[in-house]
Amino acid sequence: MSGRTDGDGEPRADGEPRTADCDPPEATDDAAEIAPDDLVETHVVTVFLRNDSDVLLLERSDAVGSYSGRWGAVAGHAEGGPDAAAREEIREETRLDPGTDAALVRRGDPFAVTDADLGTRWVVHPYLFDCDTRSVDPNEETAAYEWAPPTAILRRETVPDLWASYDRVRPTPESIAGDGEHGAAYISVRALEVLRDEAAVAVERGDDPGAAWSDLTAVARDLLDARPAMAVVANRVNGVVHRAGESATPAALEAAAHEGIERASTADGDAAALAAGEIPDSVASLSRSGTVASALERADPAEVLVAESRPGREGVETAERLTETTDAAVTLTTDAALADRLAAMGADALVVGADTILPDGRVVNKVGTRAAATAAASEGIDCLVVAASDKIAPERGRPDEAARSVDREERDPAEVYDGDADLRVANPTFDVTPADRIGALVTERGVLDVDAVGEVAAEHRALADWQ
Repeated sequence: MSGRTDGDGEPRADGEPRTADCDPPEATDDAAEIAPDDLVETHVVTVFLRNDSDVLLLERSDAVGSYSGRWGAVAGHAEGGPDAAAREEIREETRLDPGTDAALVRRGDPFAVTDADLGTRWVVHPYLFDCDTRSVDPNEETAAYEWAPPTAILRRETVPDLWASYDRVRPTPESIAGDGEHGAAYISVRALEVLRDEAAVAVERGDDPGAAWSDLTAVARDLLDARPAMAVVANRVNGVVHRAGESATPAALEAAAHEGIERASTADGDAAALAAGEIPDSVASLSRSGTVASALERADPAEVLVAESRPGREGVETAERLTETTDAAVTLTTDAALADRLAAMGADALVVGADTILPDGRVVNKVGTRAAATAAASEGIDCLVVAASDKIAPERGRPDEAARSVDREERDPAEVYDGDADLRVANPTFDVTPADRIGALVTERGVLDVDAVGEVAAEHRALADWQ
């Protein structure tokens, strides 16, 4: 498959894809290599802004000094250091604030591109930022702009080696496995992007369809292994491969992945919209779920209590987001104090997301969810779980086997204890909340009871037959 890097920027040795306007880049990971005397070495940044699963592509105008008429990303010289330059170029070329409108996802290792015609050896520093808006205001360096799937880079005339830049920051099975910050819905879409991108590279490279299909299904299996605690990753990957399986070609998989990304976005949005109608004026929540945050934004309650959700403290970002997007009075509290504060505020509902919904109705979510749901139940407070139905795990085995097989993703024990005593440390990322603690499970299909959950689990089992 394509040459690329993992989440830490380490190179993977499997060759570079071609781009639409040039041969594979003669890239080197050693940016300090001495350039010939007749070449001027210039450090530049290439910054991809991603919204949903599209990136911002800019057509360079006649006002720029090089490559006018070609498509690129946000880019510029890296005087003052590439990190600062990346953020400054975002401001200059889009009028967005990188502090509030965009969040750094990944830095790629720099690589060199030689342009003999310009007498320049470019040292490119790639970046990827997630952007929460598409409202950009490009400057005079841009003739036109478009939010497009990054695979469009492979199919249009671009600045040299633009795909090589994206290749170093795009999602991989390794980056998905290592993502401890985002919720399951976000991570599942990144997994579909991996399939989309790998399939597109195989199409453009003209790989033998049979051999390429084998390689692509191997990537799909890597994705299934990356986050076994998140059923939505497996369900969405299985759904894409299942739909492409009749043709079993890279082109079919690319098309199915595009469709899968759109389905995922629609399902998450519809679940949030339906849940908004169930949310009362005084609510509590924890961790970071994009679907829950969207539901709360739509409902705009009067009061929201958010637990910080250690050790990652994802709840802090949720609380900050809600102060900006709702009129609610937002209170941030510690995990240990959540039960007491629930009672003190007289909350009407606890609203949480789910990383996985088991076929018997139990909910796997960020650790602390079970304690919060139990405390809510003791106070007569409903617990609403908001999630797309793709988070329902496939039906398998007996209930007792399922209970033992839940992957709670143990974290580093040193986060809890790094002393010398001979003791064991339990530091799970997730816990399991019994079905009888859940007041309602709200999905894009409506409110599901345990029987309906089992029916969806059976559907998801059928999608895995390609394996």
